[in-house]
Amino acid sequence: MSRSTEWIPALWLDVFNELLYDDNQLDYEDQWTLNFSYSQTDTVTKDERKRGWKVYAHCARGKFQCASCRKTWPSARVVVLFRYRLQRGRGTVIMRPFGQACRRCQDGYELGGFSENEVEHALLRVFAKIRKNCYGEDDDDDDVSSTESTVVRTRPHEDSLCEACCMGICCQDDS
Repeated sequence: MSRSTEWIPALWLDVFNELLYDDNQLDYEDQWTLNFSYSQTDTVTKDERKRGWKVYAHCARGKFQCASCRKTWPSARVVVLFRYRLQRGRGTVIMRPFGQACRRCQDGYELGGFSENEVEHALLRVFAKIRKNCYGEDDDDDDVSSTESTVVRTRPHEDSLCEACCMGICCQDDS
């Protein structure tokens, strides 16, 4: 399956809204929004916890392209971090994709592109976490992993080229 190497926030927004409103993934009459923050971390302060914030790190498959040399590479270990909460009938999901550096150039992190199926899978996992942590439902998707559907051959994960690893939050050890 071919997937774009371009980071497309609109794809994430479209799939989020489709799952939320057309498929009723969160059928509780609360309003949910998806926003992006390219600086958030997986740290939740005591004050943020009191205000209801939770964090979920998802390991996705993506494809990257170096802005300098145009080299492309796939990765089965792309961290997408979600921060979410429900407060007074309004739910907020804040998302951050993490980048990877080109092995050849190593001059900064590139954000990856994702297939629509991969985006849907990631967001379904987030909705399962929201149902569990905000509405008290069982998390029946706990055994679903992002590597389950098809095997994608990629080179071994290189910590030094992974933005999330460099910040101590990579999903390399997830199964």
